[in-house]
Amino acid sequence: MALALESIPPLAATGLRFLLTCPLLVFLARYNKVSLGFPLGRRWLLPVVAIGYFAVPFWLMIFGEAYVSSGLAAVIFANMPIAVMLASILFLKERFSFLQYLGLLLAIGCLIKILFNETALSDGQNWIGIVFLALAVVIHAVLYVVVRQYCQGIHVITYNAVPSGVAAVLLILASIFIEMPDVSAFSARSCGAVAYLGLVAGVGGILAYFKLNEKATPFKASICFLVFPLIALFLDNQIKNNNLSGESLALLIPLLLGIMLTKSSYSKLNLNWLVNYARYRN
Repeated sequence: MALALESIPPLAATGLRFLLTCPLLVFLARYNKVSLGFPLGRRWLLPVVAIGYFAVPFWLMIFGEAYVSSGLAAVIFANMPIAVMLASILFLKERFSFLQYLGLLLAIGCLIKILFNETALSDGQNWIGIVFLALAVVIHAVLYVVVRQYCQGIHVITYNAVPSGVAAVLLILASIFIEMPDVSAFSARSCGAVAYLGLVAGVGGILAYFKLNEKATPFKASICFLVFPLIALFLDNQIKNNNLSGESLALLIPLLLGIMLTKSSYSKLNLNWLVNYARYRN
């Protein structure tokens, strides 16, 4: 995203990204004989997913990248499981274990400290990017809850293929009227970044995560969120020579631990093993 922004405006970059993603997903749907249409009675989900899952949050993400480093953006997005947990509490009235709530507090506390650390070291404009990225995380989390509640039985390609195309059209039209992009100014590096976002991250990422969920438990699959900041921090340092402060890097350990705790599958905190262990030691 950071490389795409070097010469392509945010709306245009996001729209072009999905313009590449949509045809390939449509092809995969046809190849695998997967329906492109939403079931009768749930067709209202198409515009909701197109706008609320694709168009708005992905534009917010790439816009936020203009103000914060890729590494910090990835740290913020690694907290997606936290946002999903909070959305589940608010909208689905779900209850979680003590360990999960402990992880929630630990992760939020570490994230807040990291954000304040990195903003103090910048000119203060970091907050613009942080707000946009946080808003994208919140919107995505709410849509995850919606998908989980209403998209059961709908193939993952179905609720990605056509909605991504609708989002592409809306974003490109908005870019034409608002950003008025100069296509001749688009650099090869930015175009390559958009192609990567659309073809590899867009199509490959969807299929890889779908296959991962087939072969692993939701908890194990969600661990991929913890990998995001590690890869992004390394690449951001190599390409842009950016890095988080030493204290912020140290705080990544309890932050990622907190995220893992929120994905714990334990329904309650069982202390019997502690009692038995104490008896054994005595």
